[in-house]
Formats: sequence, structure tokens, C-alpha cells
Amino acid sequence: HVILIGGYAGSGKTELGRILARETGWPLLDKDTLTRPVVEAALEILGQSPHDRESETYLTRVRPREYEALDAATAENVDCGNSAIVTAPFLREFNDPAWIERTQAAYEAKNSVTTFVWVYCDAETMNTYIRRRGAARDAAKLRDWPGYLASINLDFRPPVPHVLIDNCATGAPLRTQAKELLTNLLNTDR
Repeated sequence: HVILIGGYAGSGKTELGRILARETGWPLLDKDTLTRPVVEAALEILGQSPHDRESETYLTRVRPREYEALDAATAENVDCGNSAIVTAPFLREFNDPAWIERTQAAYEAKNSVTTFVWVYCDAETMNTYIRRRGAARDAAKLRDWPGYLASINLDFRPPVPHVLIDNCATGAPLRTQAKELLTNLLNTDR
């Protein structure tokens, strides 16, 4: 199994991934954990802030390599017969039907089932989560929260069958939704 978990900053992707990893024992491959030190060094070498995640330099020169590394780590696990839980925003990727098809085909060819998960979070709850985690990479978003919200589409859903996790303050606990996701996923295989 490859579970690809996407969502906006502060939506709860990594926390969901951690819950799933604890429940299954499968490896958690989080984009920030795997790539942040190298990304920050690369950005500094390119004359940017190490916390930049909005500039053209980051988006065109660094981000593609960041996702390439994440994909390689996932593929290596699948090649070794391991399932994987992969967390990243996946904003461009989940918006690209060709990427989705290529990804499904690649893992299917390795006898792996791919599950797409989108973590939804309303603006107010997301803001709370982002402020609580205190990550430097979120400073620009918090400085201009209305501008950031105008740049994203909270109603976005991937154009592929997917599991929707509602991580709003009014939603069911994330642990409950994670267990339901696993129950459905593992029962589908039988």
C-alpha cells in the first residue's frame, strides 16, 4: 500500500500520517522531515531565506527536487516490499491528472495499491494549527493571512477517487478518522 496524504499547510497531514504509521508499523515518509535540511541549505546557496516556500526560485528550482527525493524514497520502500505513508502538500501533484495516472500505474506495476487522501481544514482551524507549530516556513503565510487564503482554494479536492479527512475543529477526532480509513483500506483488500 502507498497512502499519499495531501493538504494545505497546517491541515494536519503529518499528524494523520503519524497516527497511521503507529497503527500499521508502515514507514512514514514526510516531505519536510526527509528534505528540510537540504532544502534550507539549497535556498541559502541560491541567495534566498532558508524558510522561503513562496518564491519563484523555490517553486521552480528547489521544490521539484524535493518531490523527486520523496518519490524516490517511496519507490525504494515499495521495491523492498514495504508499504508507505507519504505526507506532503501535493498541491500541484493532486491537481495533475497525468501525475496521478503515472503514480498509480508505477505503484500498480509493483503490485501496490495507491490511496489518495486529502486533509481538509477550514481557515480558522488551519490558522490555529499553523500558529501552534511555530515553523519559520509559515511566517510569510501568517504575516499576510488574508493574502494566503486568497491564494488557495479551500474547496479543492483531488480529481481522483480519494479519502477526505475533515480536520476542522468541528470534525471527528483525527485518530477516529485514521482508524476508519485503515479499516476501509484493509477490508477492501480481502
